[in-house]
Amino acid sequence: MKKSFLITLLLLVFGLTFSQKKEEKLIEQKIDDYIKEVIAINEIPGVALSVIKDGKVIYEKYYGEASLEENKAVDKNTAFKIFSTTKLITNVGIFQLIEQGKLSLEDSISKYLNNLPKEWQEIKVKNLLSHSSGLPDIVMFEDIPNTLPYDEKIAILSKKPMQFVTGNEYRYNQTNYLFLAKIIEKINGLTFDDYILKNQFPDIKSEVYFSSNFGKAVPNSAFRYNYNSETKKYIKSTSDFGFDSHSANGLNISLPEFIRWNQNLDKDVYLKKETKYSMWEPFKFANNTDRFAYGWEIVPVNKILSYGFTGGNETAFRKFPENKLTIIFLSNGHKYSGLYVQSQVINHVASIVDQTLKDDYYLAGEKINQTFLKLEINKAKQNYLDIKKSHPDWNFEYRLNVIGYTLMEHGRLNDGLKVLELNTIENPKSGNAFDSLADGYFRNNQVENAKESYKKALELSPDNKNAAEMLEKIEKILTKK
Repeated sequence: MKKSFLITLLLLVFGLTFSQKKEEKLIEQKIDDYIKEVIAINEIPGVALSVIKDGKVIYEKYYGEASLEENKAVDKNTAFKIFSTTKLITNVGIFQLIEQGKLSLEDSISKYLNNLPKEWQEIKVKNLLSHSSGLPDIVMFEDIPNTLPYDEKIAILSKKPMQFVTGNEYRYNQTNYLFLAKIIEKINGLTFDDYILKNQFPDIKSEVYFSSNFGKAVPNSAFRYNYNSETKKYIKSTSDFGFDSHSANGLNISLPEFIRWNQNLDKDVYLKKETKYSMWEPFKFANNTDRFAYGWEIVPVNKILSYGFTGGNETAFRKFPENKLTIIFLSNGHKYSGLYVQSQVINHVASIVDQTLKDDYYLAGEKINQTFLKLEINKAKQNYLDIKKSHPDWNFEYRLNVIGYTLMEHGRLNDGLKVLELNTIENPKSGNAFDSLADGYFRNNQVENAKESYKKALELSPDNKNAAEMLEKIEKILTKK
């Protein structure tokens, strides 16, 4: 009797194990097929992707090339530039200081930074992390080059107007992270780079380093490639954002080291659990509409909240705490960089791994993107209309706008115009939709059509300065004729 029970138990365990491995293989194959399709459609040079579920790496693969010129494949040693995804690492560094009692979210930045204008004095650390500071954005001004010393940059920046009242709204801003880095340095007496490497990446020699000079060649590093729509080729980026931008966009890291960083975050190595979760608390903006945490983007997927950030339209890191799932996507170039491929990958892979994260709206949006890129324009439009027929409440205004511009910028001007025309039909009360269509007409030398669309845009949005200025420009053109 006992022997029979033991055999039955062993068969049950074997059956469950076999079933589990079969399911894991099926998930792996689905992700493989999907990622290969994404790479093909978007002509991505190189990709590294990892999925961590219940503390276990269930997917880690490398695709394509780190260097097109040298035909060098992406592998586990390849360090990717993660651009603004770097901000997550900076956030953890700030909260380590908070946990140690060396810093508070309520501290005014003037406690740590000198020579600030009066209206900046009471901006708090929490406003920097939540992008609610209202500070002028340092990267928006041509008279503040990266090569200037920090003090000279701030002297010029301090004369620029505030964007809005502090705490009122969310507006992405690189000045916030410049100041966070300087606060870290003031408290520790270390450079920002040394502080982060010491406290989050100790003993790592080559797979993690800081550099915002994208043109600098580093062994085992993936080059950043920009697609030239005229030559239809990728070219190496030579952008250099300078040493002062390391906290915002400067981390270079291999996928295995990013996986290890995530594991340490999950195991509360860097921060206590309660401190970690406090980073993900939504900031209370005065406008009561924006949603963002303390340095982390909050993304609802099928009504389940996820937390992370993206960088350079090429990298993404996202955690789904409720589902014990983390997805890391790294790449070094996208042909269609404005379509937010990195976010689509996160959402789609999440739906493959966990059915509760299957968000039909996000997946439909991705399908709309892909069909307009790879199908004949009328078939793509029909696909869109079929989706809308099934879900008339879904709004794709922003998506259609981006697709229209993307097609125009890649030599498909007429197709892009058709998408922008479709957008005005779908959103007849949107001043922005008509403004974009007018821009398309103007690019295509359809001046009269542009004039009518700008008029409509201004009628719907009277504060549209671009439409008003373009109408004046068009009148001058028509007068000369």
